[in-house]
Amino acid sequence: MQPENNTYYPLVSIITVNYNNAKVTVELMASLKRISYPRLEVIVVDNASAENPTGAIQQEYPAARVILSEQNLGFAGGNNLGIKAATGEYLFLVNNDTEFTEGLIEGLLEVFSQHPDAGVVSPKFHYFFQKGTIEYAGYKAVDTLTGRNSMIGCRETDKGQYDAFTETHYAHGGAMMVSAAALQKVGLMPEVYFLYYEEFDWCEQFKRQGYKIYYQYKSLIYHKESMTTGKNSPLKTYYITRNRILFMRRNVKLPARMFFMLYFIFFTIPKNTAQFLLKRESVHMKAFWNGIFWNLKHPKPDNICVA
Repeated sequence: MQPENNTYYPLVSIITVNYNNAKVTVELMASLKRISYPRLEVIVVDNASAENPTGAIQQEYPAARVILSEQNLGFAGGNNLGIKAATGEYLFLVNNDTEFTEGLIEGLLEVFSQHPDAGVVSPKFHYFFQKGTIEYAGYKAVDTLTGRNSMIGCRETDKGQYDAFTETHYAHGGAMMVSAAALQKVGLMPEVYFLYYEEFDWCEQFKRQGYKIYYQYKSLIYHKESMTTGKNSPLKTYYITRNRILFMRRNVKLPARMFFMLYFIFFTIPKNTAQFLLKRESVHMKAFWNGIFWNLKHPKPDNICVA
C-alpha cells in the first residue's frame, strides 16, 4: 500500500512474549499507540500464563493478535511462535517490559534500506526508571576464556558519546529487528536455551550466513529490566550458568573451548560456590550446580560449532 506522499511503509510485525505479566504488556501496548509509524502488525504470545491476558491486551490495543500457548515455551520458543504467525516484511522482537519512543521503528528500518548486509538491528536502550541512563549501545564480544561479555555504555549518562551508527557483536534480546528475507536463510531462534544467551547464538547464526549485526543510535527504547524473571532469581542463576556453558560449546572451537572449560572448572566453580556459601544462598547454589549438571547430561545439544 502506498500513501499519498508516495512514501512506502513496509509492514512491521511487532512480536512480544507475555508470561504472568499482563499489566506490563498492556503498558507496552499503550506505548505503541503513541508512535506514528502507520503499518504495524502486533502479535502477543502468551506463554501459558495463569490467567488469559487477551481481554486486557485487546482493550488497550484492539488490533493486537494474542496467541495462547498451551505450555511455557521460554523466550526463544515464544518468539518463534510469533515469528511463524507474522506476515511483516520486517519483524521486531521486543520484550514486553519495554516502551516505544517516536522514530524507533523508522530508525531501524533505515539501517535495512541503507545496508543490505544487515541481519539484526537493535536500538539504543535507556533504563525506563532512569531515563537518560544508557543500558545498551552495542555489545562487546563474548570472551572466549570466560564466556562473559558486557554491554557498551551500560549505566553511563547519555551525553551523545555513543551517537554513531556501528556494527556490533550482538543484538540486545530486548529489541531486535530482523528481515523476513534473512530469516528464510537463518531460521528460527535456537530453543535449546529456553532463556538467556539465545540471542547471542542467533546472532552468531546470522553472521555465519554473511549478515552483520548493527546498533542504531537514532532509535531509542526504554527497558524496565527483568520484570518477568526478577533481577536475582534462582531461575536466572540456573539458566545463565547452563547457557553460558552451552553457548561456548556450540560456538567456540577447540582449543579455545578447552581453555574456557579449564577456566570454568578451576576459577568460576570455586568462586561462585564460595560466594553462595558466604551469603547463605543455598537455593542459588543449587541452581548454579543444576546448570552445570544439565550440560553433563546433554553431551551433544545440537552443536553448531565444528570441533
